[in-house]
Amino acid sequence: MSENKKITKAAGVISLATLASRILGLVREMIYTHYLGAGRMSDAFFAAYRIPNLLRDLFAEGSMSAAFIPVFTDYLTNRTREDAKRLVKAVFTMLLIILVFVCTIGIIIAPFIVRIIAPGFYDIPEKFSYTVLLTRIMFPFLLFIGLSALAMGVLNSMRSFGASALSPVMFNIMIISSAVFVSPFFKEPAIAISIGILLGGLFQLLFQLPSLKKRDMMFGFRLTPSDEGVVRIKNLLIPAMLGQSVAQVNLFITTILASFLADGSISYLAYSRELVNFPMGVFAIALSTAILPSMAEQAARHNYEELRETLSFGLRLILFITIPSMFGLILLRIPIISLIFQHGKFDYIATIGTADALIYFSVGLWAFAGVRIVVSAFYSLNDTKIPVKIGAIAVGVNIVLNIILMFPMKHKGLALATSIASIVNFSLLLYLLRKKLGSIEGKRIIKSLARTIAASLIIAGVAWYVAGMGIWQTKGYIMDKVLILGGTIIFSIFLYAITHIILKSEETHFFLEMIKERFRL
Repeated sequence: MSENKKITKAAGVISLATLASRILGLVREMIYTHYLGAGRMSDAFFAAYRIPNLLRDLFAEGSMSAAFIPVFTDYLTNRTREDAKRLVKAVFTMLLIILVFVCTIGIIIAPFIVRIIAPGFYDIPEKFSYTVLLTRIMFPFLLFIGLSALAMGVLNSMRSFGASALSPVMFNIMIISSAVFVSPFFKEPAIAISIGILLGGLFQLLFQLPSLKKRDMMFGFRLTPSDEGVVRIKNLLIPAMLGQSVAQVNLFITTILASFLADGSISYLAYSRELVNFPMGVFAIALSTAILPSMAEQAARHNYEELRETLSFGLRLILFITIPSMFGLILLRIPIISLIFQHGKFDYIATIGTADALIYFSVGLWAFAGVRIVVSAFYSLNDTKIPVKIGAIAVGVNIVLNIILMFPMKHKGLALATSIASIVNFSLLLYLLRKKLGSIEGKRIIKSLARTIAASLIIAGVAWYVAGMGIWQTKGYIMDKVLILGGTIIFSIFLYAITHIILKSEETHFFLEMIKERFRL
């Protein structure tokens, strides 16, 4: 089987598992809107949730894999299995010690953390103290998600993607269960939801342990901080965290500034960001997760021609998926938000506020996703410094644009600034990677992008027509709305695929060959 087919097969497994998780994630967001709405208390929750969300993105979907997988893959490729097992135990021991220490300090200094992430809350004592309490409840999430990320790194390096991809399902199940069954015991439902987040991290870790045991890579204790592999991972981890944190740092800055805006602003940004994260999680994160072990192995064998092909393939697939998703989210924003979120305490005013933010977050969807692929290429080459440097530039761009745009555009300006900063980040990284590799098959990528935009414009017309229907401004008619929106999405996907077939798209041809091959099997 070719490397591209292996990547696509792995990405397919991860995508299906992630799809289940993201669907539950949408149910989770519906729970948030039902129990929290979009106001003062929901702003406090989402501000406190920035910490575990940052840690989840950094560890579960970022730096731990970026630092661990290239080194562990090198051990699996060029050393003995016993060496690889010893490395896993040494990394687990060091990570456990560090995470326990950081969690303890985080709980103690929670008021100081809240002063940083939401300074606008300090003059509202009830909102501030509530945010501090929620931050303390959720902070130990770091321990569980950090160890879960290590388990995911081990399994993914061994080309085992199922358990680690399904583990976030447990995270969402615990949040939903806590909201429904535990919240009646608390005056504020956010406390129960915060407990669910903590339990979700624990069960996300436990879910992967049987797969580790099956592959004889179970965690154990081995305190050897000077171990060669541990030192290599440590040297990669800190720059990787800085590089991967760009998007989250931008969101932190957005949260800080939004705390000075009207009540509901932080919530609008959080809900709209979650909708953008749906295609990001199902496709972009799945593909970047599947592609990193392949590129790390190619780099370990010094096969840079294959690495360039793999990178080009990943970028073309990302654009193939995210460009139409961007058009869909922008044009169908009101139908999607009103159907999913407009329940309980979440009213039509909140729908409009969230939809306004969604437009500007969606503009950068392709760049958010593309950064993950390009950064994975740098990490496979053991280069974590360039993503950090470019990330610092992107953060600077975001800060400047936030200050310029937040007053005339309010929370919409903050969303737009985040998207522009991500586009700058992606463009600079891609330029430097091309210089590093010599070629990234740019003409092939541009031709693919042209076909993708043409096909996306066709389905945009369908989405624009449906979004203009009067049913979305009326209450009720839930089943009608489900059928109309669901039918529109299915028809758009069909029309998009047909257009690509007519345009003789490489990506569509590749997927069709994969389907035929699977059918023959």
